[in-house]
Amino acid sequence: MVKRLFALWLSSLLWCSNAVAAPAPFPGKPVRIVLGFAPAGAVDTVIRAIAQAMGQDLGQPVIVDNKPGAEGIIAAQEVQRSAPDGYTLLVGSPTALVAVPLTRAKPPYDPFKDFTPIGLAGQFALVLVVADNVPAKNVDELLAHVSAHPGELNVAVSSATSELAMHQLLGSRRVVGVRFKGDVPALTELAGQRVQMMWATGGSAQAFLKDGRVRALLTLQAQRSPLWPTVPTALEAGLGPIGVAPWIGLFGPAGMPTEVVDKLNRALEAALASSEVRQKLAAQAFDATSMTPAQFSAYFRRQYDDFNRVVREHGLSLDP
Repeated sequence: MVKRLFALWLSSLLWCSNAVAAPAPFPGKPVRIVLGFAPAGAVDTVIRAIAQAMGQDLGQPVIVDNKPGAEGIIAAQEVQRSAPDGYTLLVGSPTALVAVPLTRAKPPYDPFKDFTPIGLAGQFALVLVVADNVPAKNVDELLAHVSAHPGELNVAVSSATSELAMHQLLGSRRVVGVRFKGDVPALTELAGQRVQMMWATGGSAQAFLKDGRVRALLTLQAQRSPLWPTVPTALEAGLGPIGVAPWIGLFGPAGMPTEVVDKLNRALEAALASSEVRQKLAAQAFDATSMTPAQFSAYFRRQYDDFNRVVREHGLSLDP
């Protein structure tokens, strides 16, 4: 009897020990998404719509934390140094996770070793916009105008993606690049005619295009956007391929548990499948596309390799 009671006591002790050691199911508190872009822009608007829907699926608030500046390095490093528990995520973009590692002599992180891909959110439309005082009604006239005024036109650069696209568009033509922390401040300067041209994400440019403060000459979409049905695509304008894709996706720190990654991916996929969310994203000229973590990892590698070719062709550097 004594032995039996001792065995029961020991088994109950072990059960209690295991119960205490068992981790709480994820998520047990709010999830934070760190965004390396300024508030009120297209990326901010898209991520906030997605985050709200993800929070409903996860049963916990998903908070967007804007940390703009330094080509997205500030946001990326904050997530890189966070615990890999799924509670701190990064909105990854070609600027922070592709251009920065490829164009810095001493990259601040390794995009493949220091982060965990969770899922693709989709791609923005890039639109070429000019100030109202630029005497060009199409891209051919714009290129002729730039050639006739070497080094005189100011070009707003709001991301590495837009800078690469501008290099590919202009070739050897000389302009003055002016850097901004996001599309909205750059577009504001464009509307004020202090800069003359830029590639902008479609959602950010929409308000400026509606009231005529800037003009759109070209988009990088495969087909004309319903937002700007009169604006030609690069193919229609007779340009060669401009090999940049302004995508965004979710990443976490390296070493995240597979089950947490999968749960976050399912929440992201559910958000992108919501008709309400898709309507909000379409208004920002954003094409929502979901992928599994494995598919997104492969996509990310292809995008990195494509950017690498463009960077080498144009000798682009983002070193301060």
